[in-house]
Amino acid sequence: MNRRRILASLPAVFAANSLAASADKKLRVAVIGHTGRGNYGHGLDTMWLKIPAVEIVAVADADAAGLAGALKKLGVTQGFADYRQMLSKVKPDIVAIGPRQIDQHRDMLLTAIKFGAKGIYIEKPFLRSLAECDEVIAAAQETGVKIAIAHRNRYHPALAMAAKLIADGAIGRVLEMRGRGKEDPRGGSLDMWVLGSHVMGVALALGGATRACTAGVFQGGKPVTKADVKEGDEGIGPLAGDEVHARFEMASGVPFFFDSIKDGRLKKPAYDDPASFGLQVFGNAGVIDFRMDQEPFAWIQTGSEARKPVLADKDIAKQVSSHETAGLDLIDAIQNNRAPLCDAVQGREITEMISAVFESHRLNGQRVTFPLQTRQNPLTLL
Repeated sequence: MNRRRILASLPAVFAANSLAASADKKLRVAVIGHTGRGNYGHGLDTMWLKIPAVEIVAVADADAAGLAGALKKLGVTQGFADYRQMLSKVKPDIVAIGPRQIDQHRDMLLTAIKFGAKGIYIEKPFLRSLAECDEVIAAAQETGVKIAIAHRNRYHPALAMAAKLIADGAIGRVLEMRGRGKEDPRGGSLDMWVLGSHVMGVALALGGATRACTAGVFQGGKPVTKADVKEGDEGIGPLAGDEVHARFEMASGVPFFFDSIKDGRLKKPAYDDPASFGLQVFGNAGVIDFRMDQEPFAWIQTGSEARKPVLADKDIAKQVSSHETAGLDLIDAIQNNRAPLCDAVQGREITEMISAVFESHRLNGQRVTFPLQTRQNPLTLL
């Protein structure tokens, strides 16, 4: 497929920049960061400098030195120590919520909604519990604000292309999907939250909604108990487990397996990039392999043919990795009153998959169905 056809397959995303730029006024963006507590995510501040359709008008950071640096980096003059004050005064069209520590996300989201944001772009993971997700989604539905989550892979055109290949029978009958986290020192439950959420987002895009889950969580080779539960890193909340094994039943009928083991990857210098981090779709005539955070993102291998990329385009890869594609998608979602490609509902679905792993473990590996009845962190109920 040539580049013209690739771009034509994503008209909403790549047309959004020119459409918004032709409007009388650019959309105004306010950035929330927190230096030392999740910072600005993976470039959720600088991404907007690449989109002519918007202008950054203010930034908030509770850390004074971090705020000074952000003002210089983003080229803006309005800086605030308190994001609430910024949103109250500036009332931006779009709010970028950058901090990776997600214990801050709920309040930041609700405040942005309160002060009339049209769109919000937020670092993953989305929120700490299903209760928080329910609260935020209800508030967003009242105002019509569009919430997009920074699962960059969800916006990659190679995902849509691979999905079409699967639907067209390129790998035959689909048998199963298998995903793994990065499996570095965060391996297990933290890896599932922070990086496995990327894998789960792709699984949802390919397999449809999750229907049920069976899982086990282990610490030091033994099933996790209440004594193992501690406050997790990155604002996750109660957490335990250096090993996770889960099986999900998807709406498509294709099972999805997710696993993560602490330090399961090869160490430097033998291999720096984690070979396991991604999702493989196995068919009876071939395999499609998604490599998270790598390019090319998707590969296909059928029969005796050599493995080849689904899409190899450096320009598109840069747009995706910089969040530009996701930003353009959010702009188009605002203008055309549609859901972003990775919206708050999908964010809740990913949170529900993670919660289901802990809920099934809490119930001794019992099969749990969706929607989950337990809306709080199941580890608090051990």
